Amino acid sequence: MLKLSRRETHELQSLGTHLLLELRECSTGILHDLDRVRDIMVSAAREAKATVVEVAFHEFNPFGISGMVIIAESHLSIHTWPEYNYAAVDIFTCGEIIVPQEAAHYLIREFGAKSPSLVEMKRGILSFDGTKLPHKPEARSQHAQ
Repeated sequence: MLKLSRRETHELQSLGTHLLLELRECSTGILHDLDRVRDIMVSAAREAKATVVEVAFHEFNPFGISGMVIIAESHLSIHTWPEYNYAAVDIFTCGEIIVPQEAAHYLIREFGAKSPSLVEMKRGILSFDGTKLPHKPEARSQHAQ
């Protein structure tokens, strides 16, 4: 595991933020309802001020739902286990406008999670010197090498 000194942690620049959300003790009825899960996930993306690009969800037999909300700034994904009142959610965002924590709080509330947990990770750690990383660097000419 990469160990960073306190100085390096404060200067760390990354391309994105990845939230791992454990939703325990959720409402079984909601976790089993495909339309409701999809609507909640899309609304969570909008709560974070994300730009929804595409939505894909699948319901498994006898139960469980997996889905993905593709956003211009990355994605939100969910896998539900209604039989265990549990859902695993990933929220990955790039850029500085989106607030992924807003989406997480919205999901905790809407799924009725009584025992949620949240882990935040920085992804695409490319700069330890405090240099600000642009979300979308200017495209290089194909001829420039």
